[in-house]
Amino acid sequence: MRTKKWYDYLWIWSIIYFAMGFFNILFAWLGMIDFLLPLLIAVFGKSKWFCNHLCGRGQLFALLGGKLKLSRNKPTPKWMVSKWFRYSFLLFFMTMFGNMVFQTWLVASGAAGLREAIKLLWTIRVPWGWTYTAGAVSPWIAQFSFGFYGLMLTSLIIGLAVMLLYKPRSWCTFCPMGTMTQGICRLENRKDNIESL
Repeated sequence: MRTKKWYDYLWIWSIIYFAMGFFNILFAWLGMIDFLLPLLIAVFGKSKWFCNHLCGRGQLFALLGGKLKLSRNKPTPKWMVSKWFRYSFLLFFMTMFGNMVFQTWLVASGAAGLREAIKLLWTIRVPWGWTYTAGAVSPWIAQFSFGFYGLMLTSLIIGLAVMLLYKPRSWCTFCPMGTMTQGICRLENRKDNIESL
């Protein structure tokens, strides 16, 4: 049996992150760690070490679906694993991220006011006003927090849904970060192979 490492408990970080954001939306910025670290590891480490060892969300799905038996444990559908679906979902996800950044820019430039609401599944507006005290920071910082927390919460809901229906870590097969890091690793390895010729 493998000895547990410190990073085997990062599922706790996933729970703490969403709990902190529920009470203070500004903690949503901490989610940028999960956004940037996988890319940095892929670029400089040329591997998906983050996905395989540091992803608290993947660990949480494995715990809930595996150890706690909340998953039906059915095979992940082939279409969900397919390249066209993974890259289409990445494109859609990045479009939503781009829209969030654009909304933040509108608030920063004064062209729009702060919207103290989170959108679940990119469409369902959920009032989340109690999580932010007006004037605590610049409005654009709060706007980014609301948008990013909504993005993170939406991906959690999708991940939980596919965990319940299929294998515990089915989300990992089409996770946008996993798709991006896989693409980066392929490019880096291809570059190394060309340089070694």
